[in-house]
Amino acid sequence: MDPARTPLGRMLLDEITPVVMVIRTPLVEEACRKNGLSFVEMLSPFCSFSNIDVPVRTASDQPYRIQKFKLRLFYASDVRQPDLQVANERLKEVITQAGEKDLSNLSSDLPQVDELLSSSESEILPSWFDFFNKQLIRTMSFSDHEAFDHPVACLLVVSSKDEQPINRFVDLYHGDQLPSLLNDGAMDPKILKLHLLVHDNQDGAPEKASKFLNEMRSTFGSNSSQLLCINSSQGGLVEHLQNPWAPFKTDASPTERLGCFLNIDDFNEIKNLMQDLASKHVIPYMEEKVRVLNQQVSATRKGFRNQIKNLWWRKGKEDTPDASNGPVYTYSSIESQIRVLGDYAFMLRDYELALSNYRLISTDYKLDKAWKRYAGVQEMMGLTYFMLDQSRKEAEYCMENAFNTYLKTGPTGHQNATRSGLWWVEMLKTRDQYKEAAGVYFRISGEEPLHSAVMLEQASYCYLLSKPPMLRKFGFHLILSGNQYKKSDQIKHAIRTYRRAISVLKGTTWSYIQDHVHFHIGQWYSFLGLYDSAVSHLMEILSCGHQSKTTQEFFLKTFLQTVQKSGKACEVMRLPLPVINSSSLKVVFEDHRTYASSAAAGVRENIWHSLEEEIVPSLHTARTNWLDEQSNFISKRIKDSNICIVGEAIKVAIEFQNPLQISIPLSDVSLMCELYVRSDDADSEANSSTAELQNDETTKSIADRFMNSDVSSFTLSNVEFTLEGGGRKMVQLTVTPRVEGTLKIVGVKWKLSSSVVGFHNFVTSSVKKIQKGRKKNKPSPADNLKFVVVKPVPRLEGFIQSLPEKVYAGELQQLTLELNNKSDLSVKNLKMNISHPRFLNIGNQRNLNMDYPACFEKKTNGVEQTFPEQTSNVLQNVFLFPEETVVQGDTSFLWPLWLHAAVPGKVSLYIILYYEIENPESFMKYRTLRMLYNLEVLPSLDVSFQISACPSTLEEFLVRMDVANKTSSKNFQIDQLSSIGYQWEISLLQPTDSLYSSPTLMSGQAFSCYLMLKKRKRLDSSEGNGSRSLAVSDIQLSTEGAGGMMYDISLSPVKDFHNVERLQHGDSQEGDSKTVDFVLLSRPLNRETDAGVSDGPSLFSHHECHCSVISTSPISWIVEGPRLIHHDFSTSFCEVTLKMTLYNSADAAASVRINTMDSSQNVGAQSSDASTLASGNQAGWYYVSLDSELKVTSDVSGIRMKPPSSDNVSPFVWTGSSSTKVRLPPLSTLAIPLQISVFSPGTYDLSNYTLQWSVVLSDNQGNYRETRPSSGTCQGYSYYLTVLQST
Repeated sequence: MDPARTPLGRMLLDEITPVVMVIRTPLVEEACRKNGLSFVEMLSPFCSFSNIDVPVRTASDQPYRIQKFKLRLFYASDVRQPDLQVANERLKEVITQAGEKDLSNLSSDLPQVDELLSSSESEILPSWFDFFNKQLIRTMSFSDHEAFDHPVACLLVVSSKDEQPINRFVDLYHGDQLPSLLNDGAMDPKILKLHLLVHDNQDGAPEKASKFLNEMRSTFGSNSSQLLCINSSQGGLVEHLQNPWAPFKTDASPTERLGCFLNIDDFNEIKNLMQDLASKHVIPYMEEKVRVLNQQVSATRKGFRNQIKNLWWRKGKEDTPDASNGPVYTYSSIESQIRVLGDYAFMLRDYELALSNYRLISTDYKLDKAWKRYAGVQEMMGLTYFMLDQSRKEAEYCMENAFNTYLKTGPTGHQNATRSGLWWVEMLKTRDQYKEAAGVYFRISGEEPLHSAVMLEQASYCYLLSKPPMLRKFGFHLILSGNQYKKSDQIKHAIRTYRRAISVLKGTTWSYIQDHVHFHIGQWYSFLGLYDSAVSHLMEILSCGHQSKTTQEFFLKTFLQTVQKSGKACEVMRLPLPVINSSSLKVVFEDHRTYASSAAAGVRENIWHSLEEEIVPSLHTARTNWLDEQSNFISKRIKDSNICIVGEAIKVAIEFQNPLQISIPLSDVSLMCELYVRSDDADSEANSSTAELQNDETTKSIADRFMNSDVSSFTLSNVEFTLEGGGRKMVQLTVTPRVEGTLKIVGVKWKLSSSVVGFHNFVTSSVKKIQKGRKKNKPSPADNLKFVVVKPVPRLEGFIQSLPEKVYAGELQQLTLELNNKSDLSVKNLKMNISHPRFLNIGNQRNLNMDYPACFEKKTNGVEQTFPEQTSNVLQNVFLFPEETVVQGDTSFLWPLWLHAAVPGKVSLYIILYYEIENPESFMKYRTLRMLYNLEVLPSLDVSFQISACPSTLEEFLVRMDVANKTSSKNFQIDQLSSIGYQWEISLLQPTDSLYSSPTLMSGQAFSCYLMLKKRKRLDSSEGNGSRSLAVSDIQLSTEGAGGMMYDISLSPVKDFHNVERLQHGDSQEGDSKTVDFVLLSRPLNRETDAGVSDGPSLFSHHECHCSVISTSPISWIVEGPRLIHHDFSTSFCEVTLKMTLYNSADAAASVRINTMDSSQNVGAQSSDASTLASGNQAGWYYVSLDSELKVTSDVSGIRMKPPSSDNVSPFVWTGSSSTKVRLPPLSTLAIPLQISVFSPGTYDLSNYTLQWSVVLSDNQGNYRETRPSSGTCQGYSYYLTVLQST
């Protein structure tokens, strides 16, 4: 990383830059004060240049360019060493102001350790650290032992209103305004002088100023004379959206308008003035100064002779005693000139030249025992090494040497040691040496408490940022820093550091230090009058079971005293003594949603809510009139709250724990509740926001409300007990509503030691509701404990008869839903929603007493079956019972269901039954019954299909069906296979009797069979009307067991389950015309003996959907021609004519190229293939050796056929073009003639050709590539031709 881009590099480029001394007349300052600025403040924003682009040449002949540059402007009166006491007061003010800004954050939540570790350094550190460090560095400015703070130039400024401006310029520099550095001889008085005439446009036109400018140029020279016109705005109404003077005017009030008389022309003129000052005056002057000084130094100090002379002259000085400040060097001494040369070179970015001169002068200062100057040179050497990005070890050695040497000089050098330490820290942090940087911070902390506090806090953050983070040292140094802040009366900073240390201590076993931190924070908050915060921290130490019994009593006493000081001596919110186990909170009640079993009540609410959204009508969309207004108002309240019944107790169980060794008596333990009777509904709803407890609510109002509330509308239980040391007790509290209305359970209250009342708010706790009417989650936590008390309403009880715990995959069973209404009122408008329609389907009432599975028998075999297409891509899970369905009081109701075990595994069936109450006076208009059944589906038959194109016929496909019995003891009879598709029908390749030896598939057995899939004509019924139907084709796979019965799969529920499976598997990517579905039907043969498994009559159906008949290549072809030819080769060779038929199955045109090859290459390939297949099982087409396996004899005696040899002439060749290219339109067929010439008898494989194809896509077929390849190469099919010698 470029050192100039690091924080230390940016600091050096800001702090070690040329200084311009400003001497102005009072009238100049008066003109600038119109803008609320001094002259230096007005120019300061324009002294930093990000792209000055000035060429520089110092000691070497090779020039370089400076891009970033900065000037520092100071009045002559400010060019002096700051007073140490004033500087310390200024630093203290900076820290105090930072604490005042953070006052609002003293009670806010601080980030936790995980958040701190994931944050960057700039996000973690307080923002005022950088400002404090810069101010601390600036307290060591204008020292006499270093030259980078010495003015490079002097800017003399006179107003055009001054009398005799020329004389004023002369008087300014020769007056008593010059700094002591010039008067004491520490700095060369012959510096660059620039003359600036300032004209205030508010005083008139600049003609007079122009006249003065000409006189200045004739007197001082044209290069050193400038004119600046300001205050060009009339009326002073200019407002700057981005105020450039804000960083330089820290004492400005927010309402003060800075620069109100400076318009854009003034901006540009000031900017150009400072640009010229830097690029045309200061930088060239420093260049020339460097070159001159370098020549002088080279002549007097460099070279072997000069070095020996210098050492001889300084011989014996090491024996002299150390002086406090060492010898005095004037600006004319060679040592001072070398230091100026090094500092000027550093500010001009010539770090090599600067380093060589620092090395040269370092030895002189060390021999002269000028330790402060020696330390300053070592300091600059370390910074120069850093900017050169060289020798990190040398850089750190120089910084440590400078730091230690500064400390040797006594108290006067401690400030400089602090500055070098800060630069050293930044150097280490740039190199990610945070641990070492923390050690440096600790070394410069010193004995002064406030200074030590800031440095210790910065050291703590270095431990946090080190790799790996040193969290214990981070927290320890924060506490040390806070203790030092407290000694300096910086209470707010002490609180801040201690609170941040809490994030480290939280979750650790450092209980004693946690108690120390919370105890002192509580005391400090109490000192500031923030009693609420003090109480909150003192409450953290009440549960101090690890402390001694005496300490526990002391902490409790301090807490009680603080509570009394706050004026809230009786009530404390969230009192941690005793400990309330919020996770144990349980609420048992009934609402309008009922459950068929306890297992259904334990299901997460979001599962039921997702099903309920589809079945419960939205209240706000219901049509109402004025007669229903009150009823709808009550319905809204029911929707927004939980439900309970008058006279039925709501039970709340909560655990109390005592963490202390001492016993604590508890009395008046009861719930905090509110109940508004129905006559007060309007008031209760209006006051609901204030009735709920909030975390920041005053405890006084809590006590007044619940201690003085009217409890005649409900009954509360009251418990009194004593918790022994370390004891715990589960307490059950009840509230029983007596009237209708709105009930709220707010929390629990108790009285500790008969003096302090504690409150625990349930709103902030997680509530476990185990009830017969569980309420769905609400945005507000308070709604979980809010109830509407209503009259009793009917409740249905329901269950599914004979539903097994275990079933086999594919099993189809008939079930019955039974509902019982034991109330006097009837219910109507029943609706049901099922979570898994793949497994459970609602039947028709007429299916209730049907003979299963005989009800699926196919009535007529001559009528074509159709399968209605599922037009919607969304599963319809909600079933509406007939409108006339009413469940009367004290009656039972039955309805058929169908179970289909779609896939193996465990599944939970969630069922919701919705019904409305036939009572116009009931406030509850509907109820729901929630049922849960856990089902385990065991593996049964594993069915798979493979479809491949038939090589001998176009648009016909071979289907391989593999069936495996995965059960351990169950046998199956395979009855029927059905295909479902728009244009496909399935047929057998061989009779049913020859498929397999036995129609029974035993446990663990598997079988495969091949079938034919071919196109069929579309049904007239599907073409004539607007609806689209799928054709059904059935084949019977077994004639045993069922008497040859065929099943009609177009009937429900097989049809319904198949539609669900189609949607479950998604839409076909190739389109429905190119896919086919299969349904395999089977029956179990043996009875089930396993417990929990159904043993009733059942039928098994296995569904495979969207099986594609299209391969990756859209081009298919067949070669047609003779297979056996007799020819007399003694007369001529044999010419054979063939025909290749190409078919394009794509929806886009295709380009096809047919490339034929010599037969000799093919023969070699066949020989290679034959040798490969000889060692293993041969499958598919392969080469047959005529010599060893097949002998073909001719009618001509003495002639024997031999296999062709690769050494002979090719036995046949393709005649005609060796490459043929054609274009196939979409979904079209094309015949191409081919011809070969055979030169000898034999059997030949004519597969030595390739087809190269590519799909020609139009603009609207861009998505073709996403599903299928757009080009490819296919090898020719095997086509065997036998040519015999004729007689």
